Amino acid sequence: MDDTAAPLSAPAQVESVIRRLSLLQAGGETTADPFVAPLFPGFHFDTRLVAGITPIERGGPLDFRIERPEGMRGWIVNLTVKGSGEVFDGENRFTVEPGDLVLFPPGAIHDYGRAPGASEWWHRWIYFQPRAFWSGWLSWRGARGAFFVQRVEDKSLVATLEALFGEVASWSANTDLLSMELAMNLLERVILLCAKNDRATAPPGHFDQRLLMACKFVTDNLHRPLSVAEIAQAVCLSPSRLAHLFTQTLGRSILKWREEQVIQFACHLLLVTPSPVKQIAAQVGYEDPLYFSRVFRRYTGCSPKAFRAEHSRTQGMP
Repeated sequence: MDDTAAPLSAPAQVESVIRRLSLLQAGGETTADPFVAPLFPGFHFDTRLVAGITPIERGGPLDFRIERPEGMRGWIVNLTVKGSGEVFDGENRFTVEPGDLVLFPPGAIHDYGRAPGASEWWHRWIYFQPRAFWSGWLSWRGARGAFFVQRVEDKSLVATLEALFGEVASWSANTDLLSMELAMNLLERVILLCAKNDRATAPPGHFDQRLLMACKFVTDNLHRPLSVAEIAQAVCLSPSRLAHLFTQTLGRSILKWREEQVIQFACHLLLVTPSPVKQIAAQVGYEDPLYFSRVFRRYTGCSPKAFRAEHSRTQGMP
């Protein structure tokens, strides 16, 4: 991909996906291509942002249900652009049509696929780990079980969102740090537009500013180990109060969240520097490179060396 990362239109991107699927099927493989692998079961979504479009046609190679009985580690935001889909939350089913947005929080049980009777379902999607200060924007009024759902009636806003989803997919296909930052900035605009469309207003105290300070303290100190007590002292909270606030608001412990941020930072360093793994481990606060590699594998499904080798080969979109 070149530096402009011009997004493909939905039909053009779908044509590219279908062409790649045809080539893979002709060769007897279904998930070897890194640009279509996320469309199939078994793809390992780690701490990185991943985005794309899934063009499901009746009887086509993608006409199956995605089932996630344990949910995902990160969030997914999904925009239907054509046809109709069916989403199941473990208890209830509902259909989505063009202009419908669904937000899947971490751990939310779900499965989805083409709606019965529909000939197709094209949907754009983004898998992501949110920045800490997005919390107040990720709670829409239209809750469906564990999910959030909203209908976008304004056709111009639907077009804007679809274009932004495409841009996020285009930039996130690059592996350099600045491209990923651009993708995250575009995603932030998506999240803000969704929150504005929903006219969501956070109740007083919904997001404690000391929690935001704690997140900033952690991200400013990713290069060294931190205890909950040290973080709590930096923001004038007791360790127990900080731990409760963090888990209640972000759905995970502060040390778990910190570990995710460290691995994201390590991924960036692996892709944008030639530094050896041992040096990168030290840069992100791990004195033992073997332990760092074990933690890295737990989040990404591969070793740091394998991650670097794999992503250095997958530059750009078709």
